Amino acid sequence: MARGYHAAAMDEIAERAGVSKPVLYQHFPGKQDLYLALLDESIDSLIEAVRTALLSTSDNRQRVAATFSAYYGYVSEHKGTFRLVFESDLTSEPAVRERLDNGNKACADMISQVIREDAGLADDEAHLLSISLVGMAQVSARYWLNTLGSIPRDAAEQLVARLAWRGISGWPLTGELPYAEG
Repeated sequence: MARGYHAAAMDEIAERAGVSKPVLYQHFPGKQDLYLALLDESIDSLIEAVRTALLSTSDNRQRVAATFSAYYGYVSEHKGTFRLVFESDLTSEPAVRERLDNGNKACADMISQVIREDAGLADDEAHLLSISLVGMAQVSARYWLNTLGSIPRDAAEQLVARLAWRGISGWPLTGELPYAEG
């Protein structure tokens, strides 16, 4: 599937996996089933990377940096899979879209919980901020991957994490001054 979903044939996939075509069909009735299994595995890996980043420290500035590092690390370590899964022309297919949306929601829910607990924001406010941070991580990591080489990974992670931290750190921790709109 290195050349994309539509260009891949089950014969080629079986050959590259080192199994016979009948063995491949025993596990995956069709190419879309194989694709969805790959998608599930990829989303689970990304969710686990975000969970690990969030649990790695109680310092929020370091959490932001660790979370962006998790996204960039995932994209860097899984370039081919990332492109196949997250940049596929199948993203509008209902089964694929649902899985992608659920993955984004899982990451945003974890981030939202930290924001809600630490900043004392309402659920809907914390969730909006977390969705925004997930979007920032995804889009910037995708851009970085497509321009690989122009900015070293650690520098790109730090640059975007600094931007996010400067925005999110404006909310005081629970127990400090209440946030004022404006």
